[in-house]
Formats: sequence, structure tokens, C-alpha cells
Amino acid sequence: MQIPRLHPDTIEEVKLRADIVDVVSEYVVLRKRGKDFVGLCPFHDEKSPSFTVSQTKQMYYCFGCQAGGNAIKFVMELGKRSFADVVLDLARRYQVPVQTLLPEQRQELQRQLSLREQLYEVLATSAQFYQHALRQSQGQMALQYLQSNRQLKEETIQQFGLGYAPAGWETLYRYLVEDKRLPAQLLEKAGLIKPRREGGGYYDVFRDRLMIPIRDVQGRVIAFGGRTLTDEQPKYLNSPETELFSKGKTLFALDRAKDGISQLDRAVVVEGYFDAIALHAVGINNAVASLGTALSLEQVRLILRYTESKQLVLNFDADKAGTNAAERAIGEIAELAYKGEVQLKILNLPDGKDADEYLHSHTPEDYGELLKNAPLWLDWQIQQIIQDRDLKQATDFQQVTQQLVKLLKNIANSDTRNYYVSYCAEILSLGDTRLIPLRVENLLTQIAPPAATYSKPVSARKAWGSSKVSHTPLPTERSLLEHAEALLLRIYLHCPEQRQAIIDELEERDLQFSLSHHRFLWQQILEISSVDEETRNFASPPDLISRLQDQFLEFGSEMELISHLFHVNEKNQKEILRTPQVVQAAIACMDLVMLEKRYRHFLELWQQTDPEAEPERYQSYYQAFYAEKIKLQKIDRQRLFSITELL
Repeated sequence: MQIPRLHPDTIEEVKLRADIVDVVSEYVVLRKRGKDFVGLCPFHDEKSPSFTVSQTKQMYYCFGCQAGGNAIKFVMELGKRSFADVVLDLARRYQVPVQTLLPEQRQELQRQLSLREQLYEVLATSAQFYQHALRQSQGQMALQYLQSNRQLKEETIQQFGLGYAPAGWETLYRYLVEDKRLPAQLLEKAGLIKPRREGGGYYDVFRDRLMIPIRDVQGRVIAFGGRTLTDEQPKYLNSPETELFSKGKTLFALDRAKDGISQLDRAVVVEGYFDAIALHAVGINNAVASLGTALSLEQVRLILRYTESKQLVLNFDADKAGTNAAERAIGEIAELAYKGEVQLKILNLPDGKDADEYLHSHTPEDYGELLKNAPLWLDWQIQQIIQDRDLKQATDFQQVTQQLVKLLKNIANSDTRNYYVSYCAEILSLGDTRLIPLRVENLLTQIAPPAATYSKPVSARKAWGSSKVSHTPLPTERSLLEHAEALLLRIYLHCPEQRQAIIDELEERDLQFSLSHHRFLWQQILEISSVDEETRNFASPPDLISRLQDQFLEFGSEMELISHLFHVNEKNQKEILRTPQVVQAAIACMDLVMLEKRYRHFLELWQQTDPEAEPERYQSYYQAFYAEKIKLQKIDRQRLFSITELL
């Protein structure tokens, strides 16, 4: 829904009530270390924890990827959600009254919030209706199917809220609209009924189907899956996309599986509803179902919040259809697996069975053993490539080699790639160990990326006689400027006593921040400073940083580049202890880079000007670049310390 601008009082109240340890603990396993909490960062792959949460400061920070912020920012980044959407969710959770900036928008906001609450209510009521219908005479066939065909106990049927949609065209409609007096438009928005094409009125979406409630992570019903009890197609019918339900962002049974995934540090993804239900019924409580679609990045990231090792097992049938389903389900997560950001495994059950069928004739321990021995996705892919191939035949050998090379090229981690190069070389050597080094060399030759071309920078002296000079700073110059500007901003944020000196130096030398994200931060600082100047209420470092973070919550891309400046680690602390010298060094570095840019700019203009056609302009550009050159030489002679050593 479209959410209007929220009142600052609402945002501030949410920040005060939403404890960051409480919020983060829903997604990250935190352990107490001193006065702070630590865990594995949810924003990047790591084996040792560098993610810290400070309860006193109500902030999080990762020393590995520099992600940082408050509770609102954390939920925004993790769920890729908007600022207002997160604030509203936290406001509901912590019972904070919601206000908007414009009074006339409040009624519309309340209407939208009310719609969501009404949808939750009508879906919960529908789930109860379907459960009741299962126990009636018309639902006996569905109940028998669950008990006999699926071998589910009464306890499991109740736990998952399984039910039955009667065969009539308007049974649910009449119950909810005519008996319960609920608006038909509300049922339509919930995906429960559809308008008739002719003659007016509505009809039920689900008829004569076994009903399976789909819940969100909080356990609220947001949609339904309906299985036919006849030969009607499709066999499974899901609710349409609604305000509450998005198929690509939902996983069946995650509300029940999230604790098991955290405890076992592993998630199992199966293809069907009843596979997940059967696994939970026998105590394997870390299983979810993919709703029959390719796994999206949103679904995978949703699962991986609950596992430290990022271990994900896809369990589909071992037959051709199951193999195709596994390949389809992997979808977008292949890239994550190649990068090593998810430990992806594939479990194909024997005899082409799905998990539900397998458990009818095997014990949970048998299934657990198969899970334990499930091959990594890369190993599974290699087995798929060589399956039914005769490597003694030249054609098969060539085709297999080409497919293995294509696979190896995708592996980003060099250690992992080297391991699989050796493994594939052993396969291709057909047991002759003398051939392994030759096969390794052959594979490496084919997967090696083309050599990168490197253009040696042209020196300023040679550039005088050349036709073109680049405006782009060299990488070392860029990194030096990045460090200098970042250090100056960090000192300004954390050392109030240096703020006026920094402003004076920048004004005296007529310097601006060159990098856009630093320039953006500086503009925000100046805006806050001007307000403080008017009120004579100057911000302390924590207050200034907190106010800046609030402003940046709506500017995600800029925040990613400057969030690390709001935090000080041991290395940063040592740097800013020498603030007077470091400020001078940073300012001098910025000045030096600006002079070099102007020098190159005027030099190129001079080179491009015809002295005979435009003698005055030619002479003007010459004087300009020569003046900048003299300034550069002067700075070089006068500096009493090495900028690069200080920075």
C-alpha cells in the first residue's frame, strides 16, 4: 500500500520502544560478549562473527561489510522494505500510535491499515469455516483422504489447520457475506471469491478442495492452497496475489520451521505442502515448501536468516521430473551458491519418491541419514553431467569436458574452484593417476579468464606532447582521496572540538568534497548545523549521528557508502587521536587532488586549442595550467610530513 509521510514523533517513539537486541534476535543468533552482543552478519557470508549489536547505543555494526544503523535500518535492509512500511510494522508490534505529517492523510492511512487488519480477520474466519466443513458429512471424503492416503494423525491435521471447501459455487460467499455481513469486496481482495462474468454476483474460488492455510512468519493466515479430490485441473490451486500474499516471498510452514532451522542450523526445502507436513509430523521440524515455484532470492534470504552456516537442502524426487524440479527450484540462488554465500545441497530420495511417500515406508532416522549425506550442489551437478556417459568414447569425453569447464568457470571462490578442478581431473583421468596433472592443466587453460589489459599511466611530462590526457584520477589517487575525505568526516562526527577548524580550513582553501556520497553527507551535516545555530543547541556526537541516520533511512544507496563513518573501531580510534595533524593531512590531500584535477583540465584545454586560430585562449590556458603546476610544486616542497603515512 502507498504510505504517507509519517510524523517524526511516531518515528522517534518507535525508535525508543523497539529494542534493537529484541528486533535483531528474530533474525540473527546473538551471543553476549562484554556489554555488547555478537553474531554472524546477515548481510554477508562469514564464518567468524564480526556483527555487533550495542544495546546501550541501540545500534548495530558489522566490521566485515560495514553495515550499520538502528533497528529500523536493520529491518529495512534485511527485508528490502521501505522506511514507512518498517516503521508501521514496528509501531503495530510495540503498540505505538501512528501519526502522519499531513492531518488529511491520517484517515487514508488508517483506512489502509484497517484494510490489512480486516483481510487478516476474514482469512482467519475462512480458515475456521474450512476446518469446520472438514468435520461435516460433505467433508468426509477429504478427511478420509488425510487419514488414509496421507496417514496424518488428528494432531497434525489440527496443527496445520487443514480443512475442506464445499463443492457449492457460493457456500463460502453466503456464509461470510449473507450470514456474517462481511463486504463482498473484502472477500474479493482476500482472494476468496471472484465476480461472475455475466449476470452479476460472485462465486467461490475454492470448491470441493482440501484446504491448506498458508501463513506468514508470525503465523497469520495470508492465503490458501487447495488440492482437488477429483481429476480436476489444476491439482493444486493457490490464492491469487493479494495485499497480504506474494507467492515469490512466502514459504509454506516457515512459521513452524524457523525455530527448528535455528536449532539444527539447516533448512530443508521440499516441493509440496504434504511433504512439509509429513516431515513435521514425524519430528523433522526444519522443513518448508516452496509453493511449487523456483526459489526466489527473497525466499532464500528469508530462510537463511535462521541458519548460521547458511545450509540449505533441496529435497525433490530422484526421477527425471524431480531433477527438473530441483533445477527449476534453484533458480536465482545459483549465483549465491557459486559465490559460496549459501551451502546448497541436493537430496534426491530413492525410487523417485517424494518425502511424504518415503516416510510411509521408512523411518525418520532413515531420512535424517539421507539428509546428512546429501551432496553439495556442485557435486550433484557433476554427477548429472557424467551420468549415463561413456568417457572412453571421444564424443562423450569432449561433451562432458565442455560442460565441466562451463561449470568450473562459474565458481567465484578460487579455493573452491581449485578443489573442483582437481576433482574433475580425477574423473576425466579414468583412474589413471598419471593423467591427473595433464587433465588439471587442460581444465585450467580452458577456465582461465582472459588476461586483463593494463594501460600504463602517461606521466605529466610526456603528456605535454601527447594529444590526450585523462581526467580520471589514478586508482591510488582515488583511494587516497576517499580515505582523506572519509577521515575528515569521521573526525567531524566524533570530535566536536575539531568541527570549527575543519569548516575554517575548507572555507579558506575553497575546497569541496569530491566524492558524491561524501558531498551528500556534508550537505546533511550543514543543514543540521544551521538549525543548531538558530536554536543554539549544538548536537553531541551521538545526537548528530542519530539525526543523520534518521535522515538517511530514506536514502538507502547513499547510506550504504557512508554508514561506516558513524562507527569507530580500534584503528579509527588511533587515527583520530592525532586529530590536529590528521586534519591538516586530510585537507592537504584534498587540496592536492583538486590542484591536480585543475592542472590536468587546463593542460588538456591548452593541448586542444589551436595557437594560430585562438592565440589569446591558447595563452590563457597555458598560464592557467602552469599556475596550477607551480602550486603543486610549492605544496610538495612545503609539506613537513608525508600525507600518505598519516592517512
